Amino acid sequence: MINNKKIAWVIFISVVFILINAFFIYKENLLLSIIPLGLLIVFAGFLYLDKLVLAVVFLAPLSVPLSKISSIEGIDMFLPTEPILFGILLIFIAKLLLDNKFDKKIIYHPVSIAIYFSLFWMLVTSLTSTMIAVSLKYLLARLWFIVAFYFIATQIFINIKNIKKYNWLYISALIIVIFYTWINLSKTGFLDQKAAHVAASPFYKDHTSYGSVLAMYIPFLIGFSFYKNYSILKRRAVLLITFILIAAIIFSYTRAAWLSLTPAFVVWLIIKLKIRFRTLAFIGIIFLALFFVYKNQIFIKLERNKTESSTNMESHLKSMANIRSDASNLERINRWNSAIRMFKEKPMFGWGPGTYMFQYAPFQRSYEKTIISTNTGRAGNAHSEYLGPLAESGVLGTLSIILIIIFTIITALKVINNAEKKEVRFLALMALLGLITYYTHGFLNNFLDTDKASAPFWGFTAMIVALDVYHTRQNTNKKVKKD
Repeated sequence: MINNKKIAWVIFISVVFILINAFFIYKENLLLSIIPLGLLIVFAGFLYLDKLVLAVVFLAPLSVPLSKISSIEGIDMFLPTEPILFGILLIFIAKLLLDNKFDKKIIYHPVSIAIYFSLFWMLVTSLTSTMIAVSLKYLLARLWFIVAFYFIATQIFINIKNIKKYNWLYISALIIVIFYTWINLSKTGFLDQKAAHVAASPFYKDHTSYGSVLAMYIPFLIGFSFYKNYSILKRRAVLLITFILIAAIIFSYTRAAWLSLTPAFVVWLIIKLKIRFRTLAFIGIIFLALFFVYKNQIFIKLERNKTESSTNMESHLKSMANIRSDASNLERINRWNSAIRMFKEKPMFGWGPGTYMFQYAPFQRSYEKTIISTNTGRAGNAHSEYLGPLAESGVLGTLSIILIIIFTIITALKVINNAEKKEVRFLALMALLGLITYYTHGFLNNFLDTDKASAPFWGFTAMIVALDVYHTRQNTNKKVKKD
């Protein structure tokens, strides 16, 4: 009888929910339809948090902005990933409070400490922000990216096989986006540069964010094309996927992404040749001295460059140095100068995280504006992972990003030099090279406010830290999770 009563209550509640939801659907409000999915995600999160994070990694390249589906004033997020990431954040906090268990080696790792400092300063500058609501939302988004793709990911990577799984899940979804993009480009014969700018939409907002992610994964794929632990058939399959991504980055017409692959190759060469830091510092000083000696000639040469961006690869590459007539380059300079002026006015606390796009308009100068500039100042960000925080969170904002980069590189080099297993050294190198592409790209664009770039960026960072903590020489005697 008790069981019958329980079944009756379940049926009654279900029927009531269906009737109420049907009414809301009739009124064109789909909010209640999300509740069952939300409950399912919460259930999955408590039981299978690692699998839920991996599912989000796969969904990240396929997520679409809410603004593309519905126009809700003042609210935009990537669906379905960001609501799930918010749920993961709440579950993670709940688990910490209930279990009070998280590996202290991760908690006290130098990279983690640099991340805490970044988040702490972002909180401080959110409270002093000129737009507190905007800054707190920006901080919350950064927090759920870091919790899922860094802290939880480090625990997923205790099993070294999950490092490959994480990357292949993202790449699998990225290939779907690539073919979708090519279908759009095929309508113009792949030679329309303007069409390439929006061909990946709505999955990637423009060709620059799309190109930055392609660049991050190309070193990984090239490395796995020669991965001896894979069979010949697997290596050939990876080589085919590598060619697909290389073709995709070419047809993205993203100059910054092309450029970012060069430093990754240089770093690979330095590590392979085991060039000492002393030698690198000496070479750097020579190049710096040559720059100051010939800087006038260099700037004259740059100002004479009138090559415009085009579908011709050689011309497109040459246009990267065109600071005289290329609208894209000039607009970047406009945004950078605006960010520097904003910093000079509020050098300590900045204007608040996420506020640049709302505040930079008055800091533009008429003689620096381009045909793509906007008087309202609501068309994008600072186009720099370093100048953006400088304007929004002051000098410590940029310093916090630089510290994360420095400690991540130091950790990666330590793993590459000290790990006993070749596989561990190889994975650390691939993760580092992927990050080097983004560190370089960060001078020209910034995308860490999106799930698209955050999944590989924080994921690669988590891989390096996990390899350091769980898979290097001093930890070989420790038991780690196995299949």
